Amino acid sequence: MYQLIYYRKLRLSLFLIFIFWGCQNENFIKESQKLNVLFLVADDLNCDLGTYGNSQVVSPNIDKLAEEGTLFGNAHVQYPLCGPSRASFMTGMYADQTLITKNNVLLRTTVPDIISMGQRFRQQGYRSVRIGKIYHYDNPSAIGTSGADDIYTWDQTINPYGRDKIEEFKINTLTPRQYGGTLSWLSAEGNDNEQTDGIAATEAIEQLEYFSKTGKKFFLAVGMYRPHTPFVAPKKYFKLYNRDSIHIPYDGSSKEYLETIPKAAANSIRFKKNQNLLNLRSNKKLAQEIKEAYYATTSFVDAQIGRILKKLKETGLDKNTIVVFTSDHGYHLGEHGHWQKQTLFENSTRVPLIFSGPGIKRNVKINKSAVELIDIYPTLMDLTGIETPDHVVGKSLKPIFNNKKIKIRNGALTKWKNGYSMKTEDFRITKWEINEEFEYELYDHKIDKEELINLASNLTYSEIFDSLKLKLNERISNSKIKPRAIGRQIKQNTIPKASNLTHGDIYDKNGQRIYLKKDINEI
Repeated sequence: MYQLIYYRKLRLSLFLIFIFWGCQNENFIKESQKLNVLFLVADDLNCDLGTYGNSQVVSPNIDKLAEEGTLFGNAHVQYPLCGPSRASFMTGMYADQTLITKNNVLLRTTVPDIISMGQRFRQQGYRSVRIGKIYHYDNPSAIGTSGADDIYTWDQTINPYGRDKIEEFKINTLTPRQYGGTLSWLSAEGNDNEQTDGIAATEAIEQLEYFSKTGKKFFLAVGMYRPHTPFVAPKKYFKLYNRDSIHIPYDGSSKEYLETIPKAAANSIRFKKNQNLLNLRSNKKLAQEIKEAYYATTSFVDAQIGRILKKLKETGLDKNTIVVFTSDHGYHLGEHGHWQKQTLFENSTRVPLIFSGPGIKRNVKINKSAVELIDIYPTLMDLTGIETPDHVVGKSLKPIFNNKKIKIRNGALTKWKNGYSMKTEDFRITKWEINEEFEYELYDHKIDKEELINLASNLTYSEIFDSLKLKLNERISNSKIKPRAIGRQIKQNTIPKASNLTHGDIYDKNGQRIYLKKDINEI
């Protein structure tokens, strides 16, 4: 009797072990079938690319990626400044939720309990690797360091450091020894592999080789430092362009134009005082030289993206890897009389966004549906079969991959200081709060893609304007709601900064620069 009971218990135990092993084996099979992710992020890249309609810019590799996947033509950032934007898309939340609206704010000092995108992949057994700039760096002063990175996002980090940083003293700049915050440029000697982004591409190629041999699932994030200022690229990329044929827009550079928009909007496109000289037609040659440098640097970044994607295909990893390409915000190149970012105009908020890989339709362009960079996080979770954390408020784009006519929201929301802007299919509405009063901008993209005609006071558009105001106010309110499971929210603290040091300059004991390096052979 006891033996019979014993054998029955033994059979039951073996049965349960078999069931458990089967479930574990099934989970293993599912794990092995999960897709990898290659996340490619440019710095300060606008939509001046061949695949986005700029026939002058040479960008064959990004263009080819678009042909192999789905391109979003109406994608916008949530804050047009490096640090806040990157914190936003890496957490899937708006700036009013991350509480990061400045550069040099560590993610864990404001929202310490959230699960970042790379952290979520780590939780699911992926190897999460960062090469270059994903969270904020002071570019170029922090090149070679981890900047304001988040160590909890990654298993491994790689900080490339190239000739562009070593030979910083050679760079042309509107303000001596200032590079990141002002327009600066250089047609550099040497080859791609000597530049910081070239080194980053080489490091990415080595990582892909490793993953192809080990079969380890990966989230590989490669952040380029260009075309952010200084616009540095090898000379061959400058030779791709005819400087004299480069167009400089002067519409929107006059004082009369500034009177047609709210004061806060005018301030956003005139706060870079040393760049206002480029609005003078007498300085057109200088403006063309600078814009040529931006385009050359864009082509250089495109070439590095091409090297990485070529390796992805050579290893066969392209068959089970989702590729995402984007930028942290757009960039003005003279439009509205402004250079660089930090505005609520299309030039600053709109970015390239391309998805490619298994399950994503090829050669599809979705130009109407408004999407946001915070949608990247939930989309990648959806595509890889991983549950999205509750704090993520972005929306998955997977339904759009299956049906391009689907819309996931009525417009893309962007904040800048005391202003909010929403881009719909055909309109942009912007709301500024000034001394507890509101001022507005309204642009009709069907007739004014350059956003130069403010229609907020035009009675013909009063019905559309009132409707958009309601929608914008609703979006603003929702962007301020505390997400579920976000944990603690703490007022931001900026990391204290020291002055940039250019290698080879000499300083006295009090930190005052007393000598400027001029020659490559100097210390």
